[in-house]
Amino acid sequence: MRPLFEIFGQTIRTLWAHKLRSFLTMFGIAWGVGSLLLLVGLGEGFRSGNRKQFDELGENVMFVWGGRAPALNGSFTSLRQYYLTYRDYKDIVTQCTDVKLAAPVISRGDVRAVSDYFQSSGQVMGVPADFNQIRYLPISEGRWLNELDDAQKRAVVVIGDEARRVLFPGWPAIGQTILMNGIRFQVIGALKRVGHGENNTKNLQIYMPFSVMHEDFPPRNVGEIDDAISFINYQPVTRDKHESAKEEVHQVLGRNHGFDPSNPDSFDEWDTIKTVDAIGKIFDAMNMFLGSVGLVTLGLGAIGIINIMLVAVADRTREIGLRKALGATNRSIMFQFFAEGAFLTVMSGGVGMACAAGFMALLALLPQPQGFETPRLVPQTAALAILSLACAGIIAGLYPARKASHLEPVEALRRE
Repeated sequence: MRPLFEIFGQTIRTLWAHKLRSFLTMFGIAWGVGSLLLLVGLGEGFRSGNRKQFDELGENVMFVWGGRAPALNGSFTSLRQYYLTYRDYKDIVTQCTDVKLAAPVISRGDVRAVSDYFQSSGQVMGVPADFNQIRYLPISEGRWLNELDDAQKRAVVVIGDEARRVLFPGWPAIGQTILMNGIRFQVIGALKRVGHGENNTKNLQIYMPFSVMHEDFPPRNVGEIDDAISFINYQPVTRDKHESAKEEVHQVLGRNHGFDPSNPDSFDEWDTIKTVDAIGKIFDAMNMFLGSVGLVTLGLGAIGIINIMLVAVADRTREIGLRKALGATNRSIMFQFFAEGAFLTVMSGGVGMACAAGFMALLALLPQPQGFETPRLVPQTAALAILSLACAGIIAGLYPARKASHLEPVEALRRE
């Protein structure tokens, strides 16, 4: 055990004797490790931010709106507008086997809500009771709409966090009433705030039973259609069946509105599952690129260590010869130089990780832009960095150490 401590003590003294050389070598490795972790952490921050945005919409949500279809099959010049109806929703529920849940929505942006304290003009939406099973709508206080609210056409609403703050500043909202275009509604629930920054559009939304919305605030500019709705939200049975669920919905809409469902231009829709998968592939490619840049920088640092250790062997040739003449074994000489290379690598890697973690902690104190979360150390990347450091330390120390241990004592003492 004592010779081991002596070797490590000699390693520290040798590195301290060449402070500038050791510092520059450690700086190269620390820069490579810090760059690798920081670049991948930034990419993961963008990935997490975008994933969180989609999670705030709901799980596996798909949208479909009314669209424009050819007036005659095969025509590309004349298009006619069609609007979704409540019948479309009922057919989707009963006939689309790959659709797990569906919800019709009536949306209006011209309904003004007035309380005893202030007024708000956010979006008003008529939704069924199970709408919160499709969309992410966390309740802060009170309750969500239920089946009886819809069946009995109760004049009740659930308001978003920003609508609550505007309509009832400093006052409890639950149990209060608001006037919406002159009709009185009771507030039965308030939602938690979603998103951050100035993105208050969703937080200003107000939800009421679908039957009440259909009766008091039906969609505008839809001609003579009396059961028109604004859009339909639906979920596939499983995530991997979103394409087949979409095809089934297309078949229903094409049949109900008299156009070819195989024409994708006839549909105005948004498949969030497809969007999330596409964005995920982009971030995977970005992480690979950023990680490759960091690994290249890390490799350059390892090359620097090998170069420095080779220089150290050349500078200490006489020392090596003297130690071998005094009885030092090839193994002890080899371990001495291997320990120096490993120490430089591990120490500088730890410094690089600490600097990257510190910089990420500082970024967490700053306001984050929308769609971005604070970068964090990714465990897989940290493990890759540690493995790379171990390999770099072995390579950086092994070859110069082996070269030093094979020097003949007489030849080493004769060198200047």
